[in-house]
Amino acid sequence: MRKRIEMMGCQIDNLSMEETLQVIEDFIKSGLPHQHVVVNVDKLVKANRDEELRHIINECALINVDGMPVVWASRLLGKALKERVTGVDLFEALMHRAAEKGWRIYLLGAREEVVSKVKQDYEQKYPGLMVTGYRNGYWKQKEEAEVVENIKAAKADILFVAINSPKKEHFLGRYQAEMKIPFAMGVGGTFDVASGNIKRAPLWMRKSGLEWFYRFLQEPRRMFKRYFIDDMAFFGLLVKEIFVLQQK
Repeated sequence: MRKRIEMMGCQIDNLSMEETLQVIEDFIKSGLPHQHVVVNVDKLVKANRDEELRHIINECALINVDGMPVVWASRLLGKALKERVTGVDLFEALMHRAAEKGWRIYLLGAREEVVSKVKQDYEQKYPGLMVTGYRNGYWKQKEEAEVVENIKAAKADILFVAINSPKKEHFLGRYQAEMKIPFAMGVGGTFDVASGNIKRAPLWMRKSGLEWFYRFLQEPRRMFKRYFIDDMAFFGLLVKEIFVLQQK
């Protein structure tokens, strides 16, 4: 039985990567729609400011943690999470397993040249992989119904959504049941990494919890505000939660 913990108002499933993959396989076998989300520092900060986003996160069928600071914080709070399950690693594992089990994939998000390259590269990497549809992540509000219809028509088992947060959470929250995808997962910038457009941090930096810093070094002007201004609110939330815990 899955165990959930609560951190800063958000629920998180305490699962390893292998346990996560088994839960997803069960979702796909059921044929019923399930929404997935990964929680990191940025997501926790946004969820504390956006009640609708927090509600969408907590209603998801599967919630993993992607971010070592959140894992470290869980230990400080006496709610130690087993493992960080990153969106990039889960995407890779699911693409591999989809090729083995015949699961159908839909790729949504990023620029046209990026998403098309992900499709091409992974079909070559995993023979037998069925990408039954793909689309870039840029559409106008009036086109949204068409996007949803195209995804429904593809009859995919897994939908990967690579658009910014909280847009992807709101999109899946509104349309997941209508699209009838057994497993829908927001993957942020994963397509850029998967296509080779952005290089991932070395393994030692990932294990040390410094992947965010490597990302900052790649695009300092773009990432400065997120990491050094917006995400600083996380520490205030952590201190508040520690204080509340001590009062009990």
